Amino acid sequence: MTDVTYAGGRKMYDADSHIMETLEWLSSYATAEQEGLVNPLVTEKGGRYIEKAIAHAEKRFADPIATAELIKEPIISGPKGWGAYGAFDAQERSAALDLLGFQKQLVFPTFSMGQFAFSKDRDVVYGGTDMLNRRMADFCRGDERLLGVGFVSLQDPVLALEAVEAGLRDGISAFWVSSDPVSDPQKNKSPSHLDHDPIWAALEVANVPVVLHIGGGRGLNEAYHNAGHPKTSDWLGGGENLRGKDFHAISHSPQNFLTAMIYDQVFQRFPSLMCGVIEIGATWVPGFLRTLDQGHMAFRKSEPLLNSLTMKPSEVFQKHVRVSLFPYEDAGWLIEQAGPDVFMFASDYPHPEGGRDPIGRFDSTLDALDVCQIDRDSFYHSNFASLMSIA
Repeated sequence: MTDVTYAGGRKMYDADSHIMETLEWLSSYATAEQEGLVNPLVTEKGGRYIEKAIAHAEKRFADPIATAELIKEPIISGPKGWGAYGAFDAQERSAALDLLGFQKQLVFPTFSMGQFAFSKDRDVVYGGTDMLNRRMADFCRGDERLLGVGFVSLQDPVLALEAVEAGLRDGISAFWVSSDPVSDPQKNKSPSHLDHDPIWAALEVANVPVVLHIGGGRGLNEAYHNAGHPKTSDWLGGGENLRGKDFHAISHSPQNFLTAMIYDQVFQRFPSLMCGVIEIGATWVPGFLRTLDQGHMAFRKSEPLLNSLTMKPSEVFQKHVRVSLFPYEDAGWLIEQAGPDVFMFASDYPHPEGGRDPIGRFDSTLDALDVCQIDRDSFYHSNFASLMSIA
């Protein structure tokens, strides 16, 4: 019998997918003490569009005939955003996964972090974190294939550890952190600061990774888009506002995060801790590995931490870090340049950035360089398994 899923019967783990939150998706999870901390999902830039898109999607969801029509064609190339099959309902997402054929899928929030994560009020930050993590865990709870990604701010190490411990109890499978330094009233801190070691220890013991994702760190300064030419939208007309000039810059903050975590020996102190770098691209990785090693060689004589690393920085990266690709990146070339143990398949479903046929596009680059089956398996599932500690 021929497999009719998008994956075509192949073993595939998806390193990036999203929930499209409805207006009260997050605020409805407020406890009595958290009531009013987080407002419903409406933004100044997209409020009316969001309300209209959600209303249209909810109407389709309530209509069995419209839903049946929606899934007649492959859902990977169908409507995206709220209009996609399984965009905001847990049971429908499981049915969507049946059609996609992915055996595991990391599930990230889309807009809800913006409702609390950047507040200067710690009650809002950690109250919103608690709501989000409980909500993400509940969305994924009914299907072992769905792996919910929670969030934690490192702003307050004590509250952050409490949030991680609560999220682990709820069933969160990975924790998204900002790649930028922590903004603290007394002292700004690197993510690699010793104060954060209890957080990394808790994640290591639980075999749960820390993850970075687009939108979680500083991008290109907006002034670079003001060059006297007509203003441009991103290639999708909105969304995460990724434009040509932004593409190279989205990896800068994650590179700084990873350099600190490697050079300050966080991975050496926690040898089982894993880190995923998701929807930030991967073409930067080969050059970054060389830069890590060159920095180590140039400065280790004067820096005790560098001198006492037990592995080359590039080897630490290859052991502890896994990176997903955009569909337009060359998977074959990246594997050739940086080895087979780093890169992961991702669909970004149901976001439009994932494209209408990511498997086809990745396969074409793997075919072009005649990548062997073992390395293809690493790309499509084994590297994800090592990130998530899946046997």
